[in-house]
Amino acid sequence: MLIIYAIMHSFTQRILSLLPITASMTQKRVLAVHDISCFGKCSLTVALPIISSAGAECTVLPTAVLSTHTGGFKGYTYRDLTDDLLPIFEHWKTLPIRFDYVYTGFLGSFEQIDIVSKIFDDLKAKGALIVVDPVMADNGELYSIFSKDFPKGMRKLCEKADIILPNITEAALLLDEAYVKGPYTKEYIESLLKRLGRIGSGKVVLTGVFFDNEHLGAAAYDTDTGTISYSFHELIPGYYHGTGDVFGSVIVSALVNGSDLKEANAAAVEFTAESIMRTRTAGTDVRFGVNFEEGLGKLIKRIRKDPQ
Repeated sequence: MLIIYAIMHSFTQRILSLLPITASMTQKRVLAVHDISCFGKCSLTVALPIISSAGAECTVLPTAVLSTHTGGFKGYTYRDLTDDLLPIFEHWKTLPIRFDYVYTGFLGSFEQIDIVSKIFDDLKAKGALIVVDPVMADNGELYSIFSKDFPKGMRKLCEKADIILPNITEAALLLDEAYVKGPYTKEYIESLLKRLGRIGSGKVVLTGVFFDNEHLGAAAYDTDTGTISYSFHELIPGYYHGTGDVFGSVIVSALVNGSDLKEANAAAVEFTAESIMRTRTAGTDVRFGVNFEEGLGKLIKRIRKDPQ
């Protein structure tokens, strides 16, 4: 038996030595810093499955736990986890682990922004790429839970990011200017992108971009090359919760798999639109979130560049 084991072991080692080393053999790790809504697909219940399906390890740092998200539901529970954030992170620092990406979403207070800023300083010094979705506003309005000076705190966080993912309303707030309703001109969007790029992040993806009433999408800007690219999809009527989190999670997933910003933006626009259309066709309550799960197979083939 020992002789047979030795032969099999030698054969296995020989086969492994002949296999090409691929990206999947060095799995990337993403730290997702979001709240978690136990029902209603958004934040961590979106980021975790999408990023994990893309082949990355998704570690989570929950900022709060809610029974449901806050959009359209009444009587939801909310437990703030601010006091747990640094102790969790300090424990991780005692372990032999590193993070390749950090992806942040909804942060409920200035205190959470300050804590996450410290985490950025630590992880960026170790080579992590920082992606910030400055979740705080939509449709021309700052979310009611935030004070009027909250965008100043979020701007400071964006200054430390490598990539930021604001919508049009959040872009205006980050730049301390009035919100402009669309349809937009190309000149206005590109002016926004360039001014957002001067905040400090090297790359910007601006969502909610439309030049007519038939198509909606996003614009991507790389400050290093000056390149601006667009991706659009046919406009789908209605408002669907959690789509920003779906979009951001696809951006991160695509980047982890080696896509450039233009490719990541195109994949995120297409996947988000298809998830909305799938949900609209089924007639699902829009509060429940979009059906992104059934599109994951197609997404993964695209971003991992699977020829099959």
